[in-house]
Formats: sequence, C-alpha cells, structure tokens
Amino acid sequence: MSVATAHDDHHDSHDHGPPKGWQRWVYSTNHKDIGTMYLFFALFMLFFGGAMAMYIRAELFMPGVQLANPDFYNNMVTDHALVMVFGMVMPAAAGMANWMIPLMIGAPDMALPRLNNLSFWLLPAAAIMLILSILAPYLFPGTGGPVNTGWTLLPPLSIQNGIGMDFTIFAIHMLGISSILASINIVTTILNMRAPTMTMMKMPLFVWAWFFTALLLIAVMPVLAGAVTMLLFDRHFGTSFFDAAGGGDPILFQHLFWFFGHPEVYVLLLPSIGVLGLVIPTFARKPLFGYKALVYGMGVLAVLGMVVWAHHQYTIGMSLWATNYFMIGTILISIPVGLMLMNFIFTMWRGSMTFETPMLFGIAIILMFSFAGVTGVMLAVVPADMQYHDTMFVVAHFHYALIPGAVFGLYAGVFYWLPKWTGHMYDERLGKIFFWWTTISFNITFFPQHFSGLAGMPRRIVDYSIQYTEFNVISSIGGFLFGLSHLLFLYIIIQTIRGGQKAPDKPWEGSQIGTPGLEWTLPSPPPFHSFTQAPVVK
Repeated sequence: MSVATAHDDHHDSHDHGPPKGWQRWVYSTNHKDIGTMYLFFALFMLFFGGAMAMYIRAELFMPGVQLANPDFYNNMVTDHALVMVFGMVMPAAAGMANWMIPLMIGAPDMALPRLNNLSFWLLPAAAIMLILSILAPYLFPGTGGPVNTGWTLLPPLSIQNGIGMDFTIFAIHMLGISSILASINIVTTILNMRAPTMTMMKMPLFVWAWFFTALLLIAVMPVLAGAVTMLLFDRHFGTSFFDAAGGGDPILFQHLFWFFGHPEVYVLLLPSIGVLGLVIPTFARKPLFGYKALVYGMGVLAVLGMVVWAHHQYTIGMSLWATNYFMIGTILISIPVGLMLMNFIFTMWRGSMTFETPMLFGIAIILMFSFAGVTGVMLAVVPADMQYHDTMFVVAHFHYALIPGAVFGLYAGVFYWLPKWTGHMYDERLGKIFFWWTTISFNITFFPQHFSGLAGMPRRIVDYSIQYTEFNVISSIGGFLFGLSHLLFLYIIIQTIRGGQKAPDKPWEGSQIGTPGLEWTLPSPPPFHSFTQAPVVK
C-alpha cells in the first residue's frame, strides 16, 4: 500500500502542546496519553497478579500446607485469575488499541475521547475494589472469610462467601462497564474515523482483530453483569436464582458465566493475532499470506466462540444431544485457528527472515499456541474431558493458550511498537535475553503440569499427595524464574523510555510490508496531535 499524506507538519509549535502536570493525565482525552496509562496500569497489575502466582507456586513447592490456610490459598488462586484477565491482559491490549488504532487508520483521536477517559479511570477504581475484596476479612472481622470460589464465582459457595464477594461483584461491574465503553468507542472509531480511501479491507490486521474483539465484549459482558447482579440479589435480597435451597438452580449460573467466559478467551487472543499479522510480515519481509482469509477466520472464530460455552460443563449431566453439539462445535473451532496459523507459516515461507525480539515472540506463539490447540482438542472430546476435568492438565492447557496466545502477543507488540512510542530503540541484546529467559522458564513451569494432571492431581487444592512432589518442585522452580524474568522486562522498558539510540520513523526495515497502517508516516514518537489534516491512502 502506498501512502501519501497531506499533513506536512506535525510539530506542536503551531498548536497547543500537552497540558502540564497531573492534569495532563487525570483529564486527558488524548488517545496516546490514555493508551500509555492503560499500559502502565497493566504493567502494575502484571506484577500484582504475578506476586500472587509466586505465592501459589511457593505453597505448592512441597506437599502439605506451608504458608497459609487453604481459604487464603484459594483466595490467591481466585484473584490471580481475575487480576491477570481483567487487570493485565485486557487493559494492555486496550492500551495498544488506544495508541495504535487512530494512528493506523489516520484518525486524529478516538471518536469519543471523554468516554475514553472514563473507560480508563474506572479501572483503578475497580482495582481498589478488588484489593478490598482480599483485605475485607481482615479489615471487617466477623463478615465472613475470603473469596475462595475461583474466578468462576460458582454458587453455592459464592452465595455463602463473606463481604469480600460483594467487593468482587462491584469490581466486576466496574471492569465490565469500562470494557463496554471502550469497545463502543473502538467500534465507533473504526467505522467513522478512518481516513478517506482507508477502506475496511485496507485496514491493518490489528485493527480488524480489535473490531471483532470489541463486538464480542459488547455481546458477552452484559451477560456476566446480569449473572453477578442476580448473585448479589441471592446474597442480600432474598431471591433464589442460584440457591437450590430456595428452588433456584446453581447450574444456571454456570451457563451464564461460561456464555461470557468462553468468548472471553477469544477477547484475550484476538488482539495478539492482530499483532502477529503485523510482526510476521515485517520480519519475514513478505506480504501477509491470505489477508482476507485471516479477516474472515477471525470473524468465524468470534461467532463460533459464542456458541460452544458448555464444553466447560460436560460433567454437569447435559443431554446426549447437547453434549454432542458442544463437542462437535468446539472441535470445529480448531479449523479457523489452524488456518490462521498456516497463514502465518506461509507468510514466513521463503521470506528474508531476521529474528529481532518481536519476531522471536511471534514464532514462539505459533509453536506453543499450536500445542495448546492439541490439548484443547483433547479437552473438547467428552470421554477424555471427563478424566481431565478439574485437574492440573486443565491448568497447563489454559496457561499454554493464554500466555503464548495472549501475553506473548502483548510482549511482541510492546517490543514492536516501543521505538514508535518512545522515540528510542530498545536494547536488542536484553530483549533477546528476556525472550529466552521467559520462554524457557514458562515451559519449565507449565509443561510438567500436563503430567501431574494426567496422573490425577486436582487443581485449586492447597495440598497434594506425595507422588506429585517432583512435578511440583520443577513447576515451582520454573515459576520463580518466570516471575523474575519480568524484572528484566521492566528494566528494558524504563531504559528505553529514558533514552537510547534514536528511533527512525520506520524502525523496522520491513515496516511497510504486509498490512501497514498510517502509523509509519508519523515521526517517532508521534506528535501530541497526530493528524491535523486527514491523510490520504492511495
């Protein structure tokens, strides 16, 4: 795609620059500033949720109860998942969307900038509520124990939990409102703010990925909000939606939760697929193979992801017809996922590949997410799932799906766009050390959990039988190494922000190959007001 831009001068000298001091951030309506706040919030939550993971691995290092009581252990399991899903991965992807979508499509800002500000500032409020849910049993003695339900919040346990559950429910409400508002903003921006001649089928794959992600969030988030509101009514207003003692049905909550929960997996994965659609062509120096097939594949994935939720519930006793439907539907998902991975492999085929840090993460995603796909098909098959259900095999599967599939995609995006964001090149040597350190320690952590799960070790249990000791010792050592590697990630980011080699407008040789947007027509870093006149795409 050749690009001609009508904006010749983006310097701030001819218009007002950013506000000074704290007001720049608190009242910001600038998409780049809000994107930066999203990314720093996600970075903080990465370490917060990661600290919980370190506690979990320390507890499981040896059999027996080591550090705290079982309720606190399950509280850490619950909040680790909530923090990582809602506090880290989703805000990080939203930060990238805020930063890059307007730049890619030639928009001056997001379509609804004040709504954008509100979407972000709901997140810290929700984080405070989530922290209060952990502290509630200690701040308000006698109001019940910690939230120990797991992130699924299943009744009847969630009905019986203490006041911490109420804080969790309100935190989920605020997180949900934030996500829906951000999604409406993104869809509106993509549909209405594109530069002239930037047709939908010229958009970078990352923009398409976020378009489907936002539609999914708008569709499924209200269902979760409704479910936790009904839960709140069961707890405090005498209703019995899910309370069997009052004639309610706890299984109903499972259906409502997983109608949200399964599409949520694709909410986490799709932005990373979008990042792959930029990184792979750039470092293979070849146009993206099958652009239209990838776009349609993401659409099929979003639709299928919404109609197979009950494969998480085979053990509840569904009818044979329903079980077969959910099993076949789940297996069908492997078709668009497999085709998308093949598209990326064919893009690399006979390309002039180089292996900078974003590309290393891109290749790692293809390899390890494919492995998660294989174990996913195993879990889709009913007789096999009956054996693996609620074992450490499931823990291994979803960490292989979400860490390479979502988190590694975010790392690839950070290293790919860090020069554009900061105006400085990051230290490539340190970036590669971080890649190998992270990838090796990730596999040491989670690969043994396939075997402990197949051997029958249950998840969400603080203690275990002595025959699982070796698997857990290896997993815990890997977990500590994996956690420590992120200190290097933090150092690289701080070092790059503070200075270093100046980044050119197009920091990567293959930046304009594939499905580039208009971001490369701007300086690094882009000016405070990106496009004062609409750019023209030819």
